[in-house]
Amino acid sequence: MRTTADGDVPARLYLAIGRLSRSLRRAGSTGMGHGSISALSTLAGCGTLRLGDLAAKEGVAAPTMSRIVAGLVDAGYLRREPDPADRRAWLVTATEEGERVVSSVRSTRMQELSRRLDSLPDPDRDLLIRCIPVLEALLADNPEG
Repeated sequence: MRTTADGDVPARLYLAIGRLSRSLRRAGSTGMGHGSISALSTLAGCGTLRLGDLAAKEGVAAPTMSRIVAGLVDAGYLRREPDPADRRAWLVTATEEGERVVSSVRSTRMQELSRRLDSLPDPDRDLLIRCIPVLEALLADNPEG
């Protein structure tokens, strides 16, 4: 763990990233929980997935994902159908309405982040922009990134 005159770097970075992420999630709030939006976003980006594969991608247990999917199906954001290759498994796909919700949430969150970036002094914004490849390199070590 590295500490500097400014304090514990990993702890400060973790806290700042976590708080920024939570703040942006609130900005794009739809009334759905984070797990629902995350699962819907994954399906909008990946296309059709088996329920078990979606649970694995989201890092949650299959029963938890089953409850999330049931709520999203009831809301009209997902479509669920039996897997023709294995009738015991389910395939889930985002509906057009589900994709619209994901697009709207993403747009709102990007607008909020853009507003915050625009409020920074130019030198700070330029420094942050130069740090993006460094943050991306941190993700490269994580295959789930």
